Amino acid sequence: MRPTHTPAAVPPLPAEWARTATTVVMPTYNEAANLPAMAEALMALPLEGLRLLVVDDNSPDGTGKVAEGLAEQYNEPGRTRVGVLHRTTKDGLGRAYAAGMARAVEEGAAYVLQMDADGSHPPGKVAEMLGVALATGADVVVGSRYVPGGTLSEAWSPHRRLLSRWANAYASTILGTRVRDITGGFNLWSAAALRTVDLSTVDSAGYSFQVETKYRALRAGFTVVEVPIHFEDRTVGESKMNLSVQLESVAMPWRLRAKAVRDPGRPAHKPAR
Repeated sequence: MRPTHTPAAVPPLPAEWARTATTVVMPTYNEAANLPAMAEALMALPLEGLRLLVVDDNSPDGTGKVAEGLAEQYNEPGRTRVGVLHRTTKDGLGRAYAAGMARAVEEGAAYVLQMDADGSHPPGKVAEMLGVALATGADVVVGSRYVPGGTLSEAWSPHRRLLSRWANAYASTILGTRVRDITGGFNLWSAAALRTVDLSTVDSAGYSFQVETKYRALRAGFTVVEVPIHFEDRTVGESKMNLSVQLESVAMPWRLRAKAVRDPGRPAHKPAR
């Protein structure tokens, strides 16, 4: 049975904030069993401006068809609540995120939230992360496992916990950042930050996408704020982490550091919106 975690109640956002155009970008590959529950949880949130964009990499288990069915279920005349971006090949989580996030900005999202389809990221934190961005002016809000109050699934083994903490310390040390969960995938971005990061030029194909994009945002002068989350373990399906993805994750911080040495200049101020 999945361990339960009851977060503290978060007051609803002011009506004007709740209407903010916010798109959750959710890449999928063989997530047919998980996607309906995730969509239901998101659609139930008291956020009038919230939209879900599923980015499916031609899943053989029919996730794309499930996503289309969810669009039919939740979309209303004149109001698209669920969109689907079908990709013909599976070429990495980073590429899927880049395609979906770019589409969301093109379609008018003021904020874009990265979120996994496997239930590891808590939908109940979405409003809080949006509220933090609007209240503080932060352009990147990270749902963090490693700030005070952040917790991990009890299903995680000591080895997996150690490996995750090591990966964060490894990347942050090499890149000289103070972000405690730089590898985390539950991130809210302003459209302005995403335009500056320039998703079309991001090199990472896999999970190192999370590190590269945050590092680019920091170098451009954007503020990154972390809020604590409970990170749950998936109960259905398999992790997409393989050897090539792991090797890319090890090498990417060094590539980013080398590129920063070659081009040390950074904007003194955030670009105009």
